[in-house]
Amino acid sequence: MVAAPLLLTGLGDAPFDDPGEGMHAQIALELLHRGVALPLTLAGVPYLDKPPLLYGLLAGAFSLLGASEAAARLVSAMAALLAVGATAWLGSRLGGAATGVVAGLALLGSVGFFAYGRYVRPDALFVAALALGFALTLSGLRDGRPARVAGGLVAFASAALAKDPLGVLAPPLAVGLAMALAGRARPVSRWLPWPGLIAAGVLAFGWWAWAEAATPGFAWYTVVDNHVLNVARARHFPDEDVPLSALEFGVVALLGVTPWVVPAIGVVVRLARRRAWREPTEVPWVAIALWAGSVLGGTALVAFRLPHYGLPAYPAIALLAARGWRELDVRRLAVVHAVLLAGLGLACAVAWAGDDGGFLGRVLDATDVATRKGALTGVAPATPPWTAFRPLVGAAALTLLCGSVGLTVAAAVRSRALAVGATALTLLVMLPSAAQALRLVSAQRAVKGMAEEIRRQAGATDIVAHEGPIENAGALEWYSGRRPVIVDGRRSVLGFGADLPESRGAFWEREALARAWSASERVWLVTGRPPERSVVARLGAARLVTESAGRRLYTNR
Repeated sequence: MVAAPLLLTGLGDAPFDDPGEGMHAQIALELLHRGVALPLTLAGVPYLDKPPLLYGLLAGAFSLLGASEAAARLVSAMAALLAVGATAWLGSRLGGAATGVVAGLALLGSVGFFAYGRYVRPDALFVAALALGFALTLSGLRDGRPARVAGGLVAFASAALAKDPLGVLAPPLAVGLAMALAGRARPVSRWLPWPGLIAAGVLAFGWWAWAEAATPGFAWYTVVDNHVLNVARARHFPDEDVPLSALEFGVVALLGVTPWVVPAIGVVVRLARRRAWREPTEVPWVAIALWAGSVLGGTALVAFRLPHYGLPAYPAIALLAARGWRELDVRRLAVVHAVLLAGLGLACAVAWAGDDGGFLGRVLDATDVATRKGALTGVAPATPPWTAFRPLVGAAALTLLCGSVGLTVAAAVRSRALAVGATALTLLVMLPSAAQALRLVSAQRAVKGMAEEIRRQAGATDIVAHEGPIENAGALEWYSGRRPVIVDGRRSVLGFGADLPESRGAFWEREALARAWSASERVWLVTGRPPERSVVARLGAARLVTESAGRRLYTNR
């Protein structure tokens, strides 16, 4: 009841963010129109980067509600609600109703999680499946319910079907390690019941045979190129993603779940000092701590890290934080939280008092994949003006400082309820501003206006072309109703699909565009590259039609 209004309100208030949301919505729309599940396609080109669950759910939402931004974002929002519910339910099973409520509020109030809960990507669905998997598995082990444990394995398999095969492999290992540390690993069927194991394997990997038959080379691309070689930074089909350093990743991941990470760390330290892994009653908590540590620590150790790679740890951190607020010294915890919120509030206040967007630039550079791509390619996405963000930063400063005052009072009177309430309320009050910030970014970067210009002016035989990877303007076809040819865009999530025979006509070399440009047909060119770096510099008589959202629209007539 608390989470639903915050996650569901205003989902259709902004066009799709590009790059970001548009490509996922377009893939689902093509799935709906083609009526063929595999291969997934983007601009008609086979797309192999992500499994089909998100796109099937999006296509279902479009079929029921109509193809719209609100319907697309509703899938992520409902997944986020599921994650909050599963986390709260597991907290209540392990520590009582109050622990469950605090765990749910902690996950909801984690700004990093909330943002992806209103964004068209597979991440919210991935986190929801993991949260549900841990809820079923750990409660099933605690209550001696093998069927529930089996259901947890199936939920982990749906995580693999949402985003990554590690979703079905890594969580049971964390649970198994916790069982082994407590001397309860045998029989293995206790935490890996064979019905659940078989069902999970079929769900997580059974579709691979279908995908391999539909697109030969799928398995090699998924396992070798997209995982093994990606970690080694030696992909055959690289895209334009720019990884964070280990330090940057740690800062982004922990800030996204601040201040809840403080009591979570306190509980982990306390468990370690007690050597709680030897106690059978602590198996669920040890498994939760192992999972959170492995996600954050493991990601920090590999060579390729993106800002959202810490999200799978957030439900576990929320659970640990809820236990921390129940068990740790309330005065010390409230003081630390007050200092943290005051520091963040003062940082926002200083930024609000400034007269430029340097603060905004630093935030986007650390947290936004598209902005980091722009740093590599020199094609920075459009960002909202600082004047639009400034009121939100000012409101955040005021909210954080008020929360700090509330926590200071709670520390003085040693009130655990007041301290938890002040923390949760402070973060919940900030969430509408976070939603507004997402809307500002989406509206500023959307290709919608340019696509609608093409829809109004382009004739039936006109050619529409997009320069660069099509995911940078993934909703171009959605809003224009015209399928573009892709010029100089093979370094892309479609890199593997670009080499397939059926994709031959979708990708043009610069010379092909130049020939069409000088022929009798009218050609429209959408590009996000500056004129001196664009193919348009080599084309004759290029007329600039419009310029918006960091892109330019040219035509030869």
